[in-house]
Amino acid sequence: MAQIPDFTEPTFHTDPADALAQVQRIYQQQIGHLRDAMQRFVGGETPPSHVRAFYPFVRVQTLTVARAATQLAYGFVEGPGRYETTLTRPDLFARYYAEQFRLLRASHNVELEVGISNQPIPIHFSFAEHDHIEGSLTPERRMLMRDVFDLPDLAAMDDGIANGTWAARAGEAQPLSLFTAPRVDYSLHRLRHYTGTAPEWFQNFVLFTNYQFYIDEFIRLGHAEMANPDSEYIAFIEPGNVVTRRKGLAAEAGDDLGVAPPRLPQMAAYHLVRADRSGTTMVNIGVGPSNAKTITDHIAVLRPHAWMMLGHCAGLRNSQQLGDYVLAHAYVREDHVLDEELPLWVPIPALAEIQLALQQAVADVSQVPEADLKRIMRTGTVASTDNRNWELLPDNMPQRRFSQSRAVALDMESATIAANGFRFRVPYGTLLCVSDKPLHGEIKLPGMANHFYRERVDQHLRIGMRAIDILREGGVSRLHSRKLRSFAEVAFQ
Repeated sequence: MAQIPDFTEPTFHTDPADALAQVQRIYQQQIGHLRDAMQRFVGGETPPSHVRAFYPFVRVQTLTVARAATQLAYGFVEGPGRYETTLTRPDLFARYYAEQFRLLRASHNVELEVGISNQPIPIHFSFAEHDHIEGSLTPERRMLMRDVFDLPDLAAMDDGIANGTWAARAGEAQPLSLFTAPRVDYSLHRLRHYTGTAPEWFQNFVLFTNYQFYIDEFIRLGHAEMANPDSEYIAFIEPGNVVTRRKGLAAEAGDDLGVAPPRLPQMAAYHLVRADRSGTTMVNIGVGPSNAKTITDHIAVLRPHAWMMLGHCAGLRNSQQLGDYVLAHAYVREDHVLDEELPLWVPIPALAEIQLALQQAVADVSQVPEADLKRIMRTGTVASTDNRNWELLPDNMPQRRFSQSRAVALDMESATIAANGFRFRVPYGTLLCVSDKPLHGEIKLPGMANHFYRERVDQHLRIGMRAIDILREGGVSRLHSRKLRSFAEVAFQ
């Protein structure tokens, strides 16, 4: 018989704060059980039987289609039935869970049931941020872990709910969230690996770029903000969880644990932190749609308010100039990395709130009157390809397709980021800068490119930051549009 913590009977709550506190108690009890057993296992003790702990769950049941009137696109279930989800890291997601619980209560006036699920917690997901105790095990002891503890089960981590392919079995509850607890934990661990920073530092507005020049400028901006005692930001985080606090603020527990890595991680992340987590995270995703899909697959579990792509592109029209901006209002998806999860016949709509914010930001930062914005910014279709050397393909077939689609620019990441935003209900947008015009003989040459990057990056980044300010000031509830919701949508944002 497995060694499991003492069972806790499900409890029912009308106060969302009480429900959250019970989730936190259950999670700590279950995680504590695993951590204690793992410490003994590392010390050489072999448990007499399998050690197991379980995720907490929250469940609601409603008998009616009635719900309170709301302007939000989330916060309610679609009709009568039983709905539930497993939960993890209630410390990290405390504010998010509390808001989702509050909205369910406000929409349906139902009790929130909190209990212990039958979904085991994999031992790898029980380690604290700076625990690396498994590294001290011999190969034989690591192999024995499979017999003693639950390991990650990929069958419990698919994206069927988000993809719209999940179907409940007879008697099974409908989902409350796009992601199960194991799926969330898996992504939290992947984020540490790919970005070199802890999930706790990620902010609710995310900028992606495909060039290190943008990151260099973001670092400069971050340190300038930290030198300003009146800055709205309280900390700047760099890979290795290196923390710089704003001038005048004392260091906090754990700040000294950050160490710059000997080499940058694959997709390094940097965070300008606000106290309410509405600051800005910037990630250098590098080149290609595979990276773009990978990082957005994982950041999506943090439920950000918006993500936007700032990068360079090939201008496809003779009327464009190097340095012109392209505001994407449609996408040609030739990236292929999402074809299975999101069929090509699914349109990826432009989101008005993001489009307007980006357009206003270009006007604000460039100081060009809105009536003259067409001189420096074109709105149109962006094509994304997985073939960096598309120009060399025979018979000009890509060029013909891009012409037929009316594309004005081409890159390798933007359509992927937008499509995954659509898939995961994360508001998205794209503002690119024309860095070459391969169809018109203007290709990138090292000296010209370096001069161009230095000249344009600062303005482009400030436009992205200004767009985030506009979105934040406009109220984040307006961002989570009904355009991103399916027929029978989950209640959690």
